[in-house]
Amino acid sequence: MAKRSAPKARSKKAAAKRVATKVIGKARAIVKSALAKSKTKAKAKTKASKRAAAPARAKTKKLVAKTKSRATKTRSAPAPRTASKARATPAVAKKAKRAPAPAVKQAPAKRAASKLSAAPIQRVSKKKAAPPSLPQTAPSAAAGTNGDGSAVGAGASAPSFELSDEDGQRLSVQQLAGKPYVLYFYPKDDTPGCTAEACMFRDSLNRFAQQGVRIIGVSPDSPQSHTKFKQKYGLNFTLLSDPDKSLAQAYGVWTKKSNYGREYMGIERSTFLIGDSGKVKKAWRKVRVPGHVDAVLAELTGA
Repeated sequence: MAKRSAPKARSKKAAAKRVATKVIGKARAIVKSALAKSKTKAKAKTKASKRAAAPARAKTKKLVAKTKSRATKTRSAPAPRTASKARATPAVAKKAKRAPAPAVKQAPAKRAASKLSAAPIQRVSKKKAAPPSLPQTAPSAAAGTNGDGSAVGAGASAPSFELSDEDGQRLSVQQLAGKPYVLYFYPKDDTPGCTAEACMFRDSLNRFAQQGVRIIGVSPDSPQSHTKFKQKYGLNFTLLSDPDKSLAQAYGVWTKKSNYGREYMGIERSTFLIGDSGKVKKAWRKVRVPGHVDAVLAELTGA
């Protein structure tokens, strides 16, 4: 009986092993499929994250490239100039060697010789040589000086004039004879410095009137420009128009000026105090506007 039961037990064990192997195989297959699915999902997520981050990476790359290009430009900006100069010098030297310099120099000489040979020599010899023309210069008094060459200043007689005011009325020295007046020259209407100076004379007009002194401004502007200037700032004194700068030249205030290396002719801001005798009592040249009107009043009052 024991011998017969042994094979049955072995067959049962084998069947149990087969069932166990099948179960284990199925479990392994399930685990493998789960792992594969998880791997595919992870790959899909990484791809999606890469796609989402692609624009940001592209922007950062562009910014980095721009900053690098700017840095290289700032560092290498002077280099091309020096390089271009260094490269240009040999080429210029070669061109200078190849250029036929003697031919260029001789060409004008040949033309001049041909012109001299063709000129009517006999006619020129028969005619008398004309005296050299002297440069036309204005007299010293018209250039802001007295007859002896000294500048118009204290003690000099005031140059005569007859100019139009803002209303087109003519005003001359003869009309001002026997009365003291202040004649101040300024460059242009309605400019910052000229406006400040005019307003200072306007505000101090009563103090000048107490001394019996008249205020007269002069510039190259037209009477129409003077009218607008007076109306805009309420100026209460006469403005004369000197378009041809005759009076400015007579007082020597039409001079050469310079600004940022550029030279030009213009009005030098100046003031002249004329006494009742018709002579200059005081002259202020190259006037600076702040405190200038007070200085003129101090000269009148003796303060």
